[in-house]
Amino acid sequence: MGVAVATLTLGSWANQKTESDSNFASQTIDVGMVVSDIDKSLKFYKEVIGLTEVDGFKVPAQFGLDAGLANKMELDVHVLLLGKGETATKLKLMQFKSAPGARVDNGFIHSSYGIRYLTVPVKNLNLAVENAAKAGGKPIAKCPVPLPEGFPAGLALANYRDPDGNLIELVGPWKK
Repeated sequence: MGVAVATLTLGSWANQKTESDSNFASQTIDVGMVVSDIDKSLKFYKEVIGLTEVDGFKVPAQFGLDAGLANKMELDVHVLLLGKGETATKLKLMQFKSAPGARVDNGFIHSSYGIRYLTVPVKNLNLAVENAAKAGGKPIAKCPVPLPEGFPAGLALANYRDPDGNLIELVGPWKK
């Protein structure tokens, strides 16, 4: 499950194109996530995972409709950063109280189609797990678990579920 993610993540870091070889304006992507409770989700992503909230933005209802984002509903987007600066990954959270979305089966990553998890690379998994525990985060299954043979030695992953059941994995150096 998470091992494949670590492989793709570690492999993609080594194979990134330089800016001059690509038409992409940034080497990171922003991820938009609709949540059932914005306050619980903001607390989880800021306190358990460690992202930083910056100024968000509103998207007018008509623009949302014209762009195919939302059916005549204003978007109130909360922006969380992984890192600093213009190239930091952004997680954009929003809630639609008047039109709540449907839940999907989040039991395992193979349970539903679509984006199934977020991988957050960390410099020190022990510290990340300790900080998550202080904020009330509980790793799932037997996490943290070291990556199996064939992966870089000393790396492990710890999986968590956000308030809506989405899988968030932290991957990084770990000492048992």
